[in-house]
Amino acid sequence: MNPGIVRSALFVPATRPERIPKAIASGADRVIVDLEDAVQESLKEQARDNLDGFLSEHPTARMLVRVNAPEHPAHAADLALCARYAGVIGILLPKAESAAHVHTARSTGKPIWPIIESAKGLADIRAIAEASGVERLSFGSLDLGLDLNLSMGSRAADEFLSHARYAVLLATRVAGLAPALDGVFPAIDDTVGLHSAVQFARDMGFGGALCIHPGQVAVIHQALKPSLEELQWAQRIMDAASSGEGVFVLDGQMVDAPVIGRAQAILARAI
Repeated sequence: MNPGIVRSALFVPATRPERIPKAIASGADRVIVDLEDAVQESLKEQARDNLDGFLSEHPTARMLVRVNAPEHPAHAADLALCARYAGVIGILLPKAESAAHVHTARSTGKPIWPIIESAKGLADIRAIAEASGVERLSFGSLDLGLDLNLSMGSRAADEFLSHARYAVLLATRVAGLAPALDGVFPAIDDTVGLHSAVQFARDMGFGGALCIHPGQVAVIHQALKPSLEELQWAQRIMDAASSGEGVFVLDGQMVDAPVIGRAQAILARAI
């Protein structure tokens, strides 16, 4: 796998440091140690101490860290911890709502993955995406639904969230960021639903998805792969394009640069 490709990013709570090696060995492209949503308020300091100890004892381990949100009292201490360790290769920034939030997190020297999961973040998404240090965007559909009082699972909510995903993808492209990651699929045992959700996100243009259980990793990777029919079509296009002609006809259809580009993209997903 290309080390720059991120299809899956697996959360593991900092309250369970013994699970971090298992997460790293899960096959996920990235592991995110969570100091935020997976940690209850009374355990925030303990979770940070756990992560501090793990990073000290495992200097070769590599992970991202989801810090607490910019308005949370633990935010500054979380960032200070991340700044001290080379093993922290990026910061997942929840409730990102402004370029200033990114700027503060960027003071760690780490790449930033803002999570767009609030109305304010969605409204200021272009400034967030274009802020210095942002590597890719991620989408938090569950928190966004809560913030906007959506009836999650309803057709109306799904339609709104599709518009929000569109905004994430457009901002990603305009800012020249790495492919965005879709949000978590909360039903751990519903592998069929997860597969369908990831394919939907893939077809919209997302590069992968955040996930909350090691069992979801393989399903995500499989869902992102092109079908056999897509692969065969793409290979035929590329074989025909090898003649050097810029425009040609294949199976009665005109093939030009955009079609060739699509074929290349499909083959690149066959990882």
